Amino acid sequence: MTKLTDCITPQGFARLKSEHDALWNQERPEVVKTVSWAAGNGDRSENGDYIYGKKRLRQIDSRVRFLRKRMESLTVVDPARQTLRDRVYFGATVTYEREDGVAKTVTLVGKDEPDPSRGHISLDSPIGRALIKKTIGDLVRVLTPGGEVELEIMAIVYPG
Repeated sequence: MTKLTDCITPQGFARLKSEHDALWNQERPEVVKTVSWAAGNGDRSENGDYIYGKKRLRQIDSRVRFLRKRMESLTVVDPARQTLRDRVYFGATVTYEREDGVAKTVTLVGKDEPDPSRGHISLDSPIGRALIKKTIGDLVRVLTPGGEVELEIMAIVYPG
């Protein structure tokens, strides 16, 4: 059984793959070229290009390893294929109203793709956990850093 925290949308997976490919196929070869050039310039202990290049190469290799391992462990779940559209599940776009009357719309995504500027929140966030399996009209209580708040679910939308 797939854990929800190991789910990712097709768009989120594409972003991870794009980052991996850019690091591996574009940035890394450029850094390797710079390090090779800098290594030929003599004393490496005081060679800033060499020292910085080696450091950047380690950072790239570390990130590439992480991305490869993470992408292998993820399950791509397309929210457009969700058949139970009357409840909040992975990939749902939910509009809720706070007790002060302010409405907010968020999309529930996996832990690799939250982006508050786009309204994407993690299923693992306090609000994400509170919304799962709820339906329109449900009231949910959420413990936030600012205290407990009550939210009413106003709309649930899935892509497609």
